Amino acid sequence: MMSPTRIEADYLIETAFDPRKAAEAMAGEQSSGTFVPIPGETPELKERSAARIESLEVIEEVDEPSLPGAGHPRGQGPTYRRARVTLSWPLDNIGPSLPNLVATVAGNLFELKQFSGLRLLDMRLPSAFAQSYLGPKFGIAGTRRLAGIEGRPIIGTIVKPSVGFGPDETAALTRTLCEAGIDFIKDDELQSDGPLCPFDERVRAVMRVINEHADRTGKKVMFAFNLTGDLDQMRRRHDLVRDLGGTCVMASLNSVGLVGMIELARFTELPIHAHRNGWGYLSRCPMLGWSYVAWQKIWRLAGADHMHVNGLSNKFCESDESVIASARACLTPMFDEKPCIVMPVFSSGQSAKQAPGTFAALGTTDLIFAAGGGIMAHPDGPAAGVASLCEAWEAATARIPLAEYAKERPALAKALETYAA
Repeated sequence: MMSPTRIEADYLIETAFDPRKAAEAMAGEQSSGTFVPIPGETPELKERSAARIESLEVIEEVDEPSLPGAGHPRGQGPTYRRARVTLSWPLDNIGPSLPNLVATVAGNLFELKQFSGLRLLDMRLPSAFAQSYLGPKFGIAGTRRLAGIEGRPIIGTIVKPSVGFGPDETAALTRTLCEAGIDFIKDDELQSDGPLCPFDERVRAVMRVINEHADRTGKKVMFAFNLTGDLDQMRRRHDLVRDLGGTCVMASLNSVGLVGMIELARFTELPIHAHRNGWGYLSRCPMLGWSYVAWQKIWRLAGADHMHVNGLSNKFCESDESVIASARACLTPMFDEKPCIVMPVFSSGQSAKQAPGTFAALGTTDLIFAAGGGIMAHPDGPAAGVASLCEAWEAATARIPLAEYAKERPALAKALETYAA
């Protein structure tokens, strides 16, 4: 059971030193300790404020260090052991503060010379954090309500080319996608407020199309405008989207930072589509950085409503198993009193062919399924691309093989042929 007064974090470590001694160095570095005893660091202070080792399990030995620069004991050849370690800290050390939580669980640890590998795997937080942060204002239910979509994934796409279109060209593409039956469109993370496509002009042009389509059909397409910038810029951009009838904004997490995300969540009146671009530099080395399972928790508490998790058979380096674990983490409640559940966003090389595997692995349709080429490159056009995705998800949820379901559905059949490779 999670302690109401202690923060816990799980790590994978690799060290040439005795693993327990190395773990003690972690605990000391991130709480009361230093490399030598100092005046004032009394037993009473340590009892009150020191981090402690809750568990340690050695799991394997390896011949070579995963990372450069690590030390090893004098006078002996190094043997590198890997272990799972759980540390805990008194909540009173930092209070329920997300910025200071990150400094505590993922601060100088990665630089300690005792380690040739160190990765944060998961965290468990006292309920005081739930009381101190808003969490998602909209989440799954609010997003579905605004998009008008129930019982299936929200089918989305990304404005491509990433950059180069002006406001009128972006609006023209939006018109094509609205008429094709799309549910959700997002700016590419590279599209911001450049002179070729200023944010204000883009929003005005796009919302004119979306509002006209909604007036004509009753369906208001959700568009996530990338408002990434400094705090004043994000507030002003948010207000413009809201005032023009928009229903979503997007921010790049690693660009705006944790405090930027917390502040955006405090004033937003729209769902926040949280993009994880840059995630690879925090995670790609398996013995360094963060697990997504741990990382996504801070952003959920900060206020994200949607979080990218990559996609099955994606164009990046991430395995399908990791993608599904990330999506499940987004859907797993954090606290009894405040679940902080967010909608996972599947993207990256997605098409009709990934629908059955995604549903089989995740067991829910509470997701945004975003396809670029999987819609726009359909031989029969974007409307057929959108139809093929809807049909693929119908087959997946009914557990009917795609090839069988496609026999009487030309859009799906052509998609399976086109994206077979």
